[in-house]
Amino acid sequence: MSDEQGITVRDIVTHIDRGETGISIVRQSKLLGISRSSIYYQPVPIAPEVLDLMHRIDEIYTSYPFYGSRKMAEELSGQLDRRINRKCTQRLMREMGLEAIYPKPNLSRNNGEHLRYPYLLTGVTASHPNHIWGTDITYIRLKNGFCYLTAFLDWYSRYVLSWKLSITLETGFCIEAANEALSIGIPEITNSDQGVQYTSNEYGKVWEPYDVKMSMDSRGRAMDNIFTERLWRSVKYEEVYLKSYETVWEAKEGIGTYLNFYNNRRRHQSLGYKTPAEIYFERR
Repeated sequence: MSDEQGITVRDIVTHIDRGETGISIVRQSKLLGISRSSIYYQPVPIAPEVLDLMHRIDEIYTSYPFYGSRKMAEELSGQLDRRINRKCTQRLMREMGLEAIYPKPNLSRNNGEHLRYPYLLTGVTASHPNHIWGTDITYIRLKNGFCYLTAFLDWYSRYVLSWKLSITLETGFCIEAANEALSIGIPEITNSDQGVQYTSNEYGKVWEPYDVKMSMDSRGRAMDNIFTERLWRSVKYEEVYLKSYETVWEAKEGIGTYLNFYNNRRRHQSLGYKTPAEIYFERR
C-alpha cells in the first residue's frame, strides 16, 4: 500500500482491497490509520470553495469557540469580502461537529433512545492519574479533504492515553480509542459531551465491566471539558496549522509524532515543568 501515498482522504476507502490478498480489512484500516467503520463510507465529492469555508471555520472556532453560526458567518463574510449565508454556515458547523459554547434552553430534555448522564465534575479537581478522563472529537483539515480526531486525556497528568482518526463521525473510532485507553488504565470518571457517539448504547457498554462513572457536559458547554479543548488548541496551533497534510497518512504520522512529543517531551508549566508521561506513570 505504500505506493498509494498520494491519494486523498475522500479516496481512501476506494483503495481498500476487499479481495483475496491475505490482508484483512481490519489490518488494512490499521495500516491506513483510519477507523474500521470508515471502510464502509461512500466518498462524496466536496467543492474546493466549500472545503475552504470549512477550514476557515475550523481556525475561527479554535480561536473563538463561543462563536455561533451568526457570528461565524459574519467573520467569514469579512475574511472573504463577500456575503456568506448563515444557513450554509450552520450546516457546515454541524457537519464538522462544532457547537458554540453557551447554555441552551430545555437542557433537561432527554431522547429516550440515547443514554444521558449528569455532569459530575462541578467543583471536582482531578487529584491523581486515572481519576478523571476526558474525551472529545475535533476536525482535522487536509489539503483536499478532512478527517476527525478523537482522544482520551487523563486530566490530572494531561497524558494522552489514546487517539484515533476517522473520515466519518460514526461511533466506531470512539469505541476503538476507548478500548485502547482502557488497556493502559481504568478511570474513576470519564467525561464527554452529549454527541451521538457518546450517547450510543454501544459506547456505554464499553465501560460497563469497569464500574466507571459516566459524566457528560451540558449542551453548549464545551469548556466543561476544558483540558481536552486545550489539547485540541495545542495540536492545531503547534502541529496541524503549521503543516499541509496531503493525505490521512500524513495526518496520522504528523499527529502521532506530535502527541508522542506532547506526552514525553513537552514540559507543562502547570505540571511543574514535568512531562505528562512523567506525572502519569510516576504517580498512578
